[in-house]
Amino acid sequence: MMNSLRNLVIVGGGTSGWMTAAALAKFLHPQQYQITLVESDAIGTVGVGEATVPHIRYFNEVLGIDENEFMKKTNATYKLGIEFSNWGKLGDAYIHPFGVYGQSRNDISFHHYWLKLQQLGDAGSISDYSVGVVAAAAEKFAYPASDPRSLFSKYSYAFHIDASLYAGFLRDYSIARGVKRIEGKIDQVNQHPDSGSIQSVQLASGEILAGDLFIDCSGFRGLLINETLKTGFEDWSHWLPCDRAIAVPSAKTREPLPYTKAIARAAGWQWRIPLQSRTGNGQVYSSKYISDDEVANSLLTNLDGEPLANLNYLRFKTGRRVKCWNKNCVAIGLSSGFLEPLESTSIYLIQVAIMKLVEFFPYADMEAANTDEFNRDMANEYERIRDFLILHYHATARDDSAFWNYCRTMEIPQSLAYKMDLFREQGHVERYKRGMFLEPSWVAVYMGQGIFPKTYHPLVNAQEPAQLQQQLHAMRDTIIAGVRAMPGHAESIKRYCHGDTSEKSWPPAAMSLYGVFS
Repeated sequence: MMNSLRNLVIVGGGTSGWMTAAALAKFLHPQQYQITLVESDAIGTVGVGEATVPHIRYFNEVLGIDENEFMKKTNATYKLGIEFSNWGKLGDAYIHPFGVYGQSRNDISFHHYWLKLQQLGDAGSISDYSVGVVAAAAEKFAYPASDPRSLFSKYSYAFHIDASLYAGFLRDYSIARGVKRIEGKIDQVNQHPDSGSIQSVQLASGEILAGDLFIDCSGFRGLLINETLKTGFEDWSHWLPCDRAIAVPSAKTREPLPYTKAIARAAGWQWRIPLQSRTGNGQVYSSKYISDDEVANSLLTNLDGEPLANLNYLRFKTGRRVKCWNKNCVAIGLSSGFLEPLESTSIYLIQVAIMKLVEFFPYADMEAANTDEFNRDMANEYERIRDFLILHYHATARDDSAFWNYCRTMEIPQSLAYKMDLFREQGHVERYKRGMFLEPSWVAVYMGQGIFPKTYHPLVNAQEPAQLQQQLHAMRDTIIAGVRAMPGHAESIKRYCHGDTSEKSWPPAAMSLYGVFS
């Protein structure tokens, strides 16, 4: 059956626009569809989202993009996780890794065994049982092992990238596959007089672009989804009170770390993202509790290198559109909602919206069942990430500022309160198949910020204490030895981006180190 929906118009470029264009160019037959992207060089993009999560590797893979070429073109470094400093208490720090802790046994999660070990008097950290954390702290990087029995297959990685370079990389990819780019500023949006659906957009030049499906990648403005279709917005700023950010790049002063830094400040937090040639910096904050000038001074004072540009001031409101798909318009990226960059979720939300659009791609008529399911799935994604971000602010003992007093004592969503109670009682983490942050991520933040269960799973007691201690200590020593065999992060970048790209395997010695629970 021939699809009568032919003309797709993407409004806006940047990361969201060109990721969308690239994916549609890959998945849709060029003889059946015309994909047009309209953007204006006069309208800037946010362009500060430089940290990613492992899902981007899948996105690049399905597009057929070579990882080493991607890293070269985007000035990328590897990312094993995020270090959070001063969140639970001043002076505290922990790393949220991409990967599991230890190895589960008999369907009982590893952290229950670790809790038993703590009760036996072991003073070690659960982070000692994460390859990702140990490697990040040692400034090492190697690709995960291919053998599923190995502890060194149990972690993942993402990238720190220059988002503007990534958008340019995907623009070239898309245009080479038939996407038409039009430079211009949209002056008017025309709607169908009966249905209210979008018929066309008119440029300042007078050119009119008609379309069957419009994809709004116009950023915070939401030209189509918000200004034209008046789609509602759920405001979550009472739970995520930061509403501004200041960003600035700085000069490279050392070899890049294989992790992002998120340093809590008096009324928000500061990010530090290491690229190959520079460092991305910024501070997210609540204007209710601190002034722009105070934040600017704090940010510049805490740079680890000379600033390379003027400060970039951003304003935002956390929340999401009531519908990401309304009539014949799909909002992707900042136009669909915004969750602050605390866990590097912005590019992930772009990616998941694109993949769901492909999954529910319509015929000429926008079927309600399809659009409703798309909206339900996106609402789940946003709300589960929202709860995870709120946890970072709420799970704190800090009382040194009005901002942290508010975060510590605020009323939280019932969905998050339920999750926290479940963990406090017996270490259970609510499980779901769809959603970005799974059990190890919740465990990392809970324990990293001082929330521990009252007890562990009773089936752990089936194992003799002495045997448990021996096994876990052997596991910890295995990880230490394996990480010691890894190349340094800078060495891996040099090898795979600028040297021999033919082999991505572990050193043979590390491949033979297996977990003691297997």
